[in-house]
Amino acid sequence: MNQPRPIPEPAAISAVLSGLDATVIGAGVAGLGAALALRRYGADVAVLEQSAEIAEVGAGLQISPNGARVLAALGIDPAGLGDRAEAVELRDHRGRLVTRMDLPPEPGFFLCHRADLIAGLEGAARTAGIRVQLLQRVSSVDLAERANAVMNTGARLPAGLLIGADGVRSVLRAALAGPSRPFFTGQVAWRAVFPGDPGRSVVQVFMGPGRHLVSYPLRGGALRNLVAVEERQQWAAEGWTHSDDPEALRAAFAGFGGPVPDWLSQVEHAWLWGLFRHPVARRWHDGRGRAVILGDAAHSTLPFLAQGANMALEDAWVLAAELAARPDDPAAALARFEGNRLPRCRAIVAAADRNARAYHLRAPVAPLGHALLRLAGRVAPGLALGRFAWVHGHDVTRAE
Repeated sequence: MNQPRPIPEPAAISAVLSGLDATVIGAGVAGLGAALALRRYGADVAVLEQSAEIAEVGAGLQISPNGARVLAALGIDPAGLGDRAEAVELRDHRGRLVTRMDLPPEPGFFLCHRADLIAGLEGAARTAGIRVQLLQRVSSVDLAERANAVMNTGARLPAGLLIGADGVRSVLRAALAGPSRPFFTGQVAWRAVFPGDPGRSVVQVFMGPGRHLVSYPLRGGALRNLVAVEERQQWAAEGWTHSDDPEALRAAFAGFGGPVPDWLSQVEHAWLWGLFRHPVARRWHDGRGRAVILGDAAHSTLPFLAQGANMALEDAWVLAAELAARPDDPAAALARFEGNRLPRCRAIVAAADRNARAYHLRAPVAPLGHALLRLAGRVAPGLALGRFAWVHGHDVTRAE
């Protein structure tokens, strides 16, 4: 893969936010993306990361055109981070093709290793002069007089603008909107990455009764990413770092055909997590222009539309653009940011919920549903993908 291009020097773009001192909690996609977008306008940005290094447990993700446009606008070539996807194939659990959705080449859909996306964002951030500080655990926030990040050491770090990009357990979200009350969806997901082979850059979805499996190549086929979702009442912990016996994964998908048995036989390490729904935050900012949340901290979503990272990138761009449009009224800018993003993020979260149900049809509904998909694929081949044109065709960078 080509190396991602660093963003241009911020001063060459704008210095409208040169007086802003921003502190971002979390060095994930949302946090690093927000830092980069703000730096474009001259803001002084620090990113606080609790880990000893910025690293992601190996997994794949999909960057769709709406996210790819933001990366390109930040000066990062998405083609340098992952492989351009050719198509999405929907198959039944026996491996038989139901329908194929060819993907447009521009701006493209990209299949990325999460670690490569994070590394690209981090490299661009450091090149742009953003201070990325490791081993910085924020235990709480204090918004009484001004925004302060309270560290686990007791130290208080003041910020002109405090940005919570710290995920579903965000300390800033709790301060702004109260504790989140997630509920278990009755679904668990395994994920695994194992050695692959060069071949087609295609996303394959195998749909079965009460479960489905998604797989696609990474890093030119050197690796293969696999995510398998099962409906069940047995609770599993939330989070991506809980290991599980690969035999449990193989047993859950023992009836699947096509290439799935061979893939599952190669899995040596599997990770299991419970899928929980967190309500979209009822409040994203403090009303005084001092604190705001974005990404999963504001609107986590189930992984059935591949939009988590893409929504985070959109958030990052829109937040910076609204602040740059109203540098003297940050409270109004944050209100505009929330008003701009809230309806779209709610709609995407709801669409992801619906996709989960569509993948898990049982007899006698499943054969009918698959027959309709086959017919639509022959009569109107662009229809299935076109249903999500409102997601993929959105371009937050054009508003500027």
